[in-house]
Parts: sequence; C-alpha cells; structure tokens
Amino acid sequence: MNDSNSEIASLKSQLFAQLVALVVVSGTLTVFLYRQASVAGKDLETVKPQAQQLINAFNQNQGAVMNFVNEVVAYGEKHPEFKPVLTKYGIAPVPGVPAGTAAAPKK
Repeated sequence: MNDSNSEIASLKSQLFAQLVALVVVSGTLTVFLYRQASVAGKDLETVKPQAQQLINAFNQNQGAVMNFVNEVVAYGEKHPEFKPVLTKYGIAPVPGVPAGTAAAPKK
C-alpha cells in the first residue's frame, strides 16, 4: 500500500510540473505573438505610403500594359506559331480595345 501512495504522489508531482511548464510555455508564446503583432502593426504604418506609391504607379502604367498586350495579341494573330505562347500564359485581347491599337490610360 505504501508503494501505491508513493507512486500516486510521484504522478501528482509530475502532473503539477507539467502544468507549470504548460503555463510558462503558453505565456511565453502569448507574449511573443503579441510582440510580433505590435511590431508588424508599426511596420505596416511605415509601409503604407510606399504601397500607395506602387498602386499609383501601377494604375498609371495600366494603359501601356493593355496596349502591349493588344500588340502581342495582334502579333499572335499574324504569326500562328506564336499562339501557343499566348495560350500558355493566358494572354487574351483586352476587351473594348481593338488589337494593335493604342489604349488610352484610365484615370
């Protein structure tokens, strides 16, 4: 009977140690994730102006890109051996703009 009591006491102490370790690890993980979230939030605030500049540049160049796509499609219509390349990359004419003509940039 004495052996079973000592085994139970040993299991209780192991379980308590595991629970303490679990609390320490989960607390550490929580602090780490909170720190990462706060740093990411600060980084996001500093990157917003740069992201807006990239978006504006993309919107300004969209007409030139549409023009290029239509020129490539027009080239593909004249040269059938080039059509598999267009098909591979999913390039199709831009709707509303005839092939081979310049597209006016949208503002």
